Amino acid sequence: MSVHQFEATTIDGRTVSLGDYAGKTLLIVNVASKCGLTPQYQGLEALYQAHRDQGLEILGFPCDQFGNQEPGTEAEIAEFCSTTYGVSFPLFSKIEVNGPGAHPLYKHLRSEQVEPRLEDVEGGAHLAGLLNQHFPDACTEDDGIRWNFTKFLVSPSGEVVKRFQPVVSPDAIAQEIAPLLG
Repeated sequence: MSVHQFEATTIDGRTVSLGDYAGKTLLIVNVASKCGLTPQYQGLEALYQAHRDQGLEILGFPCDQFGNQEPGTEAEIAEFCSTTYGVSFPLFSKIEVNGPGAHPLYKHLRSEQVEPRLEDVEGGAHLAGLLNQHFPDACTEDDGIRWNFTKFLVSPSGEVVKRFQPVVSPDAIAQEIAPLLG
């Protein structure tokens, strides 16, 4: 199954087929406006500006499942992203990424790429400790998303290539994206 077979609702309420992104390299990210990792929006936007002409699309999916860090409406989220970080990449409506209400796209992404252990990623041990201490039930599913800013790299053909932990910065992903660009 390809990512291109799914639909999603944009932050302004339009239903789009991810098939519209066929031929593009995708970085799909669950985002939040009130998270310690929220400044990654700046790196995501820089990555987008640097590579969109070569076929990169970043798709941001706001999610409020982790510590209530995305409490706003779609309009508030869009305004925050635009004014605070100058985000110009596509944003979608708020979704769930774990549990029975998880968006079908995220069920697919998770099934294709199991998350590497957070403790095995540079800077991940500290975040893992905080999550386990303050949010022990944040993710109880084996393939579940642990926190905001988990990233999935998708090839132009719609194949899920790699999953990146939340602490992996957008600039660290640039070298992984380059071989997939046109």
